[in-house]
Amino acid sequence: MSLTTLDPRTALVAIDLQNAIVAMPTQPYPGSEVVARTAELADAFRARNLPVVLVRVSFAADGGDMVPGRTERQARGLAFPEGWDVIVDELSGHAGDIRVTKHNWSAFHGTDLDVQLRRRGITQIVLTGIATSIGVESTARDAYAHGYHVTLATDAMADADGEAHAGSVERIFPRLGESGTTADVLELLAKTHA
Repeated sequence: MSLTTLDPRTALVAIDLQNAIVAMPTQPYPGSEVVARTAELADAFRARNLPVVLVRVSFAADGGDMVPGRTERQARGLAFPEGWDVIVDELSGHAGDIRVTKHNWSAFHGTDLDVQLRRRGITQIVLTGIATSIGVESTARDAYAHGYHVTLATDAMADADGEAHAGSVERIFPRLGESGTTADVLELLAKTHA
């Protein structure tokens, strides 16, 4: 794992750091650590006037906007408690942040994320979030396919399945971008965006 550079126009994209998802048991880091590291990155990006994108997943009360395909693990019929899809307090409250609501795994599919980034001249994204093998990986794949440089802060993401997290970090992410720790990203940010 090594980071080489951060483009002049780089954005932080945090995936699904919302009440219900952060509260789930995750590996190899608890949700609270993922949030704390993402908040540290978000503060550093905001201090340099670089965009912070907060992505959440949400569905209509009737579930009509959920992905309809048949799978072995159906999500239909789940009851979502009030406030389940609200971005955690540690990241919210910054008027300049970009907010994206998704209804699929990837933050690019069916949203205006690509338009929001391109109109700001963004060429690179740094990804964090939960779950590594689902929302983060799907977004990383789409970011790569859209031509963005992708950086993955691997200690600022976690998954319900530790093996799935490791699979993404070890086998998939090296094909999509560069990986490093939160400290690595912060150090590079300080060097390239003084």
